[in-house]
Amino acid sequence: MLDLFTIFTKGGIVLWCFRGTNEIFAPSVNALIRSVILQERTGKNAFDHNGLTLQYKLDNEFELVFVVAFQKILQLGYVDKFLSDIHLEFRDKYKNELRADSKNFRLFDFQAEYGAVLRAAEEWGKAQMKLPKQMRSYEDSLKSKKTVASMIERKGEPKENGQAKKSVKIVEVKEEKQPEEASPNGLNEDVIAANRRKLAEKLSGKGKPQNKKSPKSPQDKAGKKPRVWELGGTNKDLATLDRSKDKPEDVKSDFTANNEMIGTMRGGIQDLEVESEEEEDYEESSSDAETETKVSTARTTAKKPSGMFSLFRGLVGSKNLTQDDMLPTLDKLRDHLISKNVAADISGKLCDSVATKLEGRVLGTFDTIAATVKTTLTEALVQILSPKRRVDILRDCLEAKKSQRPYVMTFCGVNGVGKSTNLAKICFWLIENNMSVLIAACDTFRAGAVEQLRTHTRHLNALHPAEKHGGVQMVQLYEKGYGKDAAGIAMEAIRFAKDSGIDVVLVDTAGRMQDNEPLMRALTKLIKVNEPDLVLFVGEALVGNEAVDQLVKFNQALADYSSNDNPHIIDGIVLTKFDTIDDKVGAAISMTYITGQPIVFVGTGQTYTDLKALNAKAVVHALMK
Repeated sequence: MLDLFTIFTKGGIVLWCFRGTNEIFAPSVNALIRSVILQERTGKNAFDHNGLTLQYKLDNEFELVFVVAFQKILQLGYVDKFLSDIHLEFRDKYKNELRADSKNFRLFDFQAEYGAVLRAAEEWGKAQMKLPKQMRSYEDSLKSKKTVASMIERKGEPKENGQAKKSVKIVEVKEEKQPEEASPNGLNEDVIAANRRKLAEKLSGKGKPQNKKSPKSPQDKAGKKPRVWELGGTNKDLATLDRSKDKPEDVKSDFTANNEMIGTMRGGIQDLEVESEEEEDYEESSSDAETETKVSTARTTAKKPSGMFSLFRGLVGSKNLTQDDMLPTLDKLRDHLISKNVAADISGKLCDSVATKLEGRVLGTFDTIAATVKTTLTEALVQILSPKRRVDILRDCLEAKKSQRPYVMTFCGVNGVGKSTNLAKICFWLIENNMSVLIAACDTFRAGAVEQLRTHTRHLNALHPAEKHGGVQMVQLYEKGYGKDAAGIAMEAIRFAKDSGIDVVLVDTAGRMQDNEPLMRALTKLIKVNEPDLVLFVGEALVGNEAVDQLVKFNQALADYSSNDNPHIIDGIVLTKFDTIDDKVGAAISMTYITGQPIVFVGTGQTYTDLKALNAKAVVHALMK
């Protein structure tokens, strides 16, 4: 039933392998390593590739990976048990060789044990299939236990006390309070006397406050004071911020008259700089401290041990990490990620991935669980944000230019995220690098969409006049008005750019919600017919759980509504409005985790130069502070 079972180290050395067919499994195993294990998606232990289902188990103590592969059409309920049993069997038999310092792995003879464990797992699976399905009672479920535990914790009582005793205490308190409240003799005489005295003073007018509001001083009656802007600024900025009249001539804010921005975006996009405070360590709660005490009692000693034996104690492990040890820290980190705008589902998967990666690892004597878990999660977040492939648009544009064709980029996304504005920013960056650009106005639904692009085109041409580029107009707009077919307009624009020798075509599409089936079909048609080089999804940095739904349904629609065997889905992400979220940068994690595609551009403002490249370490630093 199983097509492949293999055991290999995290360094890539195959220790033992069984193949049930002559099929080549190397591409599927490599895809599992590249797309799941290296991309920190180890919380999900099943992976589908080329009609095969691959399940795996990690051994973090000996750094081993156990992988089993079978046909996707089969439903094998014993695979999880088989992996656990074969993992323990291999460890128990070869633990001395695996612990050797030399790591000179030999050819392991594991055929007999493999067959015995597989037969036992298959028999167990058949027995489970024959058992009648019984409903679990409420008392046996975890929900009932969690409910009782939460009630006890809210009362501030220790968990060791009995539950029946708790309920009796609560009932007794209620029974004692009811007769006391009903009897009039229970009232306090001092309170009654004080209330009568206050009432008499109020009726006689003596209880009025003596300190009346003083009349306004002459200084307060002066004229209207200038507005104090929330984001700072001085009186010198009033002329620039005043929109009620024409700006003074000495204020050089008109792009057509002041070309100071030209030449500021030559070459690659600068990395994003996220301002954040110094990273603070997570303080462990009382429950974490109890867990730490169970792991090792040596952590309560001095922070700087001295002597030769203390050095050796620091190198010796104390205990293998378990799920229960990491649970308090993981719960706190999960809540922290959700508070930083990471989607709740993604936060849970990230913490599950960290738990899978650390389970069974030997913890150092002076290493704390909280610090180890936090460091591993930080590394996982950096790995997720680091792209699997680098998107070098300038290089790709030059390659397309050598082939005498334009490089085509399509922008898609939901309504109001800033597709047209960020398209203009990218256009400015391209013409700064001597690339001629044609903007295709394929948003034929929204009123004012074509006029917005026409305004951007006029401003960009004013910044880069044709006289400075040999009489060549750097930015052109291709538009056919409203109500036309967007796919046809894009096709005509690409043909016009090829005939005119234009380097890059930027296709602006209409904003559409991910559940709008007709518009999603139109977008799929545009991408399928024109085959752009790069499809960019434009998303807001303000969204949380909505980012997951948007990206999943956009990718699903592009795959479902396309008749190609290999449909063109989203290639990269443009993250907009990044300057409005402070340190709540979790949307970057959610979007990258869902698609596996890199964040190519980050919008940080409203001017043409407010375009950055994502700095993974800076974003993770702001996320984890």
